[in-house]
Amino acid sequence: MPAGFAAAREYLANSASLVEAELRRQIEVRPDTAGKLRKAMEHSLFAGGKRLRPALCLAAGELVGGRREDVLPGACALEMVHTYSLIHDDLPSMDNDELRRGKPTCHVAFGEATAILAGDALLTEAFGVLASSHAEADRVRRAIAILSSAAGAEGMVGGQQLDLDGEGAEASVERASAIHEKKTAALIRAAVLVGGVLAGASNVELEELGRYGQSLGLAFQVADDVLDHTSTAEEMGKSPGKDADQGKLTYVAAVGLKAARKHARALSHEAVAALAAFKGRATYRVLAELATLAVERKK
Repeated sequence: MPAGFAAAREYLANSASLVEAELRRQIEVRPDTAGKLRKAMEHSLFAGGKRLRPALCLAAGELVGGRREDVLPGACALEMVHTYSLIHDDLPSMDNDELRRGKPTCHVAFGEATAILAGDALLTEAFGVLASSHAEADRVRRAIAILSSAAGAEGMVGGQQLDLDGEGAEASVERASAIHEKKTAALIRAAVLVGGVLAGASNVELEELGRYGQSLGLAFQVADDVLDHTSTAEEMGKSPGKDADQGKLTYVAAVGLKAARKHARALSHEAVAALAAFKGRATYRVLAELATLAVERKK
């Protein structure tokens, strides 16, 4: 992580510890989970990573004055959904990756069938965890609807299909942006919206949080496209260069490396601008710094 950004770094570290402890508790209260399946789930769920989505969820909840205990189940659910998506993205039938977060991917470690089941289990369990929030029932229902929409055919899964369909096709800004919006931005936007909803944000606040999450999510994915061309396996914790090798529709393929970097920074600035009404509130600085880190990171 680049130097500076003290507020974001501290918040990421603290929220990661909090979320991981709760995730372990949630896994451990399910003693009947088959041994190999549980090990596969834990292999991917506790492999490290930035824990960006749960941090965004918690920070958004605090930004609008909510209680952390109400929002924590949403943060955990988001990380479970994200981890499931990584397990399935890495499968031989998808991106066929052998390295994730510096470790063998789930299907390499446990076999393809168990990896599929581990992803299925994490996705399913995520909604049970989210439903366990002690926030008002209507808030929990709204949060479930937001997450299911972002994770499903209109969001992340639909984006993965667009990604597969686009392999080898002529690159364009429109096609790359459509993939990015669904595959990555939808879940990042959902992270701040789930946090806001569980914390009781107003409709105006949710609109502003949504604009922040959308711009941040797009910036994050364009930066990922750049890193695929410029970073090493040691820095990224996964295999670089695969997008280009597989003919993926990336922003770099559409406009080139220099223009992609410029666009990622412009999107980051848009995310910060969306927070203007929250300036001075708790976690404002954290969220603003996270928007910058999204494009300045090395992994």
